[in-house]
Amino acid sequence: MSLSLVFALFWLLLVNLGAIFVSADHHWRFTFVMIAVGVPILIGVLYEDGGWMALLVLISAAWLMRWSALHLARWIKRRVL
Repeated sequence: MSLSLVFALFWLLLVNLGAIFVSADHHWRFTFVMIAVGVPILIGVLYEDGGWMALLVLISAAWLMRWSALHLARWIKRRVL
């Protein structure tokens, strides 16, 4: 198991634990920080483990951060249409 994959699994665990706690801003600051940390990790997984593993990590991240992904899709839809 590569180091970037270990970081990705640790990142997924942190996101899961961060969702447990109550937040006044509905976790948006935590979400932005986790996205900023997660993108370089995802690039590392892509580089070291290949596209399929990076796709699996991306799907896992989108599943855990589904509301952020949903709001992003709605924002893009509003901008395009």
